[in-house]
Amino acid sequence: MRHDESVPPAPRRPALLAAATLTLLCLGLAGCGGASDTARSGPGPDGSAASSPASAPASSPGPASPSPAHTGRAPSKPPASPSASAPGTSSGPLSGKTVVIDPGHNPRNHLHTAEIGRQVDIGTTHKECDTTGTSTNSGYAEAEFTLDVSHRLRTLLQAQGAKVVLTYDNDRPFGPCVDERARIGNEAGADAVVSVHADGSAAGNRGFHVILPASVRGGGADTSKIVGPSRDLGTRIAGLFVRATGSAPSNYIGGNTGLDTRKDLGGLNLSTVPKVFIECGNMRDPKDAALLTGAGWRQKAAQGIADGISSFLNG
Repeated sequence: MRHDESVPPAPRRPALLAAATLTLLCLGLAGCGGASDTARSGPGPDGSAASSPASAPASSPGPASPSPAHTGRAPSKPPASPSASAPGTSSGPLSGKTVVIDPGHNPRNHLHTAEIGRQVDIGTTHKECDTTGTSTNSGYAEAEFTLDVSHRLRTLLQAQGAKVVLTYDNDRPFGPCVDERARIGNEAGADAVVSVHADGSAAGNRGFHVILPASVRGGGADTSKIVGPSRDLGTRIAGLFVRATGSAPSNYIGGNTGLDTRKDLGGLNLSTVPKVFIECGNMRDPKDAALLTGAGWRQKAAQGIADGISSFLNG
């Protein structure tokens, strides 16, 4: 879904596709150097996937329940602390680094519509605390998908020595709100933050995209110091996600670059550390849904995100 707050923009058509494709292929196959100001794109749709690493235990897919009517309950305050997470191994290429993983939405948000519907300050305006997320046509919820990929991602990063913090780990009744998700990354002093999502667009719209913070300044929001490093992080994740999964960049957002810049997301606007969102695919497209519901593909998705984070943190 367009995750925490907004309605999807109108689809954008590819621009300079051939040049962008070569650039992202180069990134995915050989890594990249510093931050890039150019748009990147990957191989054509349905490229063959890379071999899958050993799979971490998968979460059992849970059906998405329809959102009930507004409960009318007064909003309650969710816990302020993030989910506890064991540090990584004592040695490894990411030893001494802190990564915050933000699994989008919450499987029980639909039971707390009053709480997640309350407005929170995102610096430049006010938005809903959180949303329910989307699901596949067969009922596999985005929130279940994001938790599963986040668990796999945590395992991969911890094996490289990183300290990993999850914004929540199925340990609270709803949320966290978008402002709290940003605050958790900030207070952890994270070297990188990735918010994991899946989109809910029309059938035929396929592929992944990474959302980057725009330059925003107003109220409590000031992204001036993170725009550059966040673009570097997102560009590396996009290229290495292509290599790990074989998936193509979105054919409906980002002009086939796999990158989209937005200024309306509280989780990005309020971040003071490098942060991106990744929409791993479109749950409402049957072909993408077949990938997203497969444990083997979710492991590849986690690997691609982990590889991008590692590339960014190792410079």
